[in-house]
Amino acid sequence: MPKVALYAGSFDPITNGHADLIRRSLGFVDRLVVGVAVNVAKQPLFSVEERMALIRAALDEDPRVEVRSFTGLVVDFAREAGARVVLRGLRAVADFEYEYQMALMNRHLAPQLETMFMVPSLEVSYVSSSLVREVARFGGDIEQLVHPAVARALRARFAGTTSTGAETPPAPVRRP
Repeated sequence: MPKVALYAGSFDPITNGHADLIRRSLGFVDRLVVGVAVNVAKQPLFSVEERMALIRAALDEDPRVEVRSFTGLVVDFAREAGARVVLRGLRAVADFEYEYQMALMNRHLAPQLETMFMVPSLEVSYVSSSLVREVARFGGDIEQLVHPAVARALRARFAGTTSTGAETPPAPVRRP
């Protein structure tokens, strides 16, 4: 029976930190399902379809990785995907309390589902999607933080903003 794990998140956008975790997890699982969460309470920068496409591009379409979207509880999606393990990344101590509470709740809801915490590689341990979006919004260098396809998508998304992050006003209409 193949070892299947689930790595769920918003991935808005996928960073080199996410990709590092995904690639390293493939050393001990046969298949990884990357679950792109649809959270109606959040207003993501990229649509679910765009996020899924960017994940596939960042992972060079690895056949051991399946990218799917989901709504609802992670434990329900894990069951549906055939995963026995949920992978979670811990960048800093600040992440631990929230992730620990989620792991305990998931264990309560699905005792057969294990949570495995992974620490990112040192060179990407500070990278988060929210920081990448902020740097990109203000025109900062994101080349070392995300896959080139993600960098292009971010630059395109923020092409219509000013250095303050505000939307560029439309040019005035000139009438003869």
